[in-house]
Amino acid sequence: MELFTFTQGALPLLVSMPHSGTYIPPEIAARMTDAGRAVPDTDWHIPQLYDFLADLDVSVLQATHARYVVDLNRAPDGAVLYAGADNTELCPTATFDREAIYLKGEAPTPGEVIERRETYWQPYHDRIAAELAALKARHGIALLWDAHSIRSQVPRFFDGRLPDLNLGTGDGAAAAPELLDILTAVAREAEAVGYSHAANGRFKGGYITRHHGQPEAGIHAVQLELSQITYMDEDPPFALREELAEQVRPVLAGLVQTMLAWAEMAVDD
Repeated sequence: MELFTFTQGALPLLVSMPHSGTYIPPEIAARMTDAGRAVPDTDWHIPQLYDFLADLDVSVLQATHARYVVDLNRAPDGAVLYAGADNTELCPTATFDREAIYLKGEAPTPGEVIERRETYWQPYHDRIAAELAALKARHGIALLWDAHSIRSQVPRFFDGRLPDLNLGTGDGAAAAPELLDILTAVAREAEAVGYSHAANGRFKGGYITRHHGQPEAGIHAVQLELSQITYMDEDPPFALREELAEQVRPVLAGLVQTMLAWAEMAVDD
């Protein structure tokens, strides 16, 4: 199984989908609990939700392996993303509902974590870095959109219901402030059709956004954490609800197109 799929586009945007994969190598799956093998914390149906990207001619990087193999959006040294909050590991050992992922005594050892980081984590980040460098060289600017989703209610991480559209730029470290401003304006307009939003709220962007975003070098990264209640059933079997997806897709497309339009203006300036 390939670690990811990659589609080359002509415009200066790379869309990353690090948590949409569900594949677990058999030798790892054999050590997992039923809860772990069910991969409930997948960013379900993200490729289908973003199917409009093909018409926009942007680059797309999609992971194939489940986040339980290795979490591509965590720091390689295990540093926490959110100080003082509950954080999951580079190789998670519990689901978002705190169910054990591994059978007793079968959790990955520190040595195995290093091996998985080198085998699964590093190639994905190398591909991001290479594509962003190529986009920057070709266009004078490079954009990264990190596409995520999560259940609307996860008590382990936040109280109550999550806003529908959660934009993150690492509190401004990963993208120009004016880019976040115009994206937030688009999200605010979506309130008219029933979608709530937040910017650099509970979700400020994970390691991918914070590490690869270098606005001072012309590389701007934004994460969107989308509440899954906007497009799918949040309980097993986690079915896509196309009637909901059809409503939220134009909002997602509007955000991506706004980002591209901003980049064109930024280069012209």
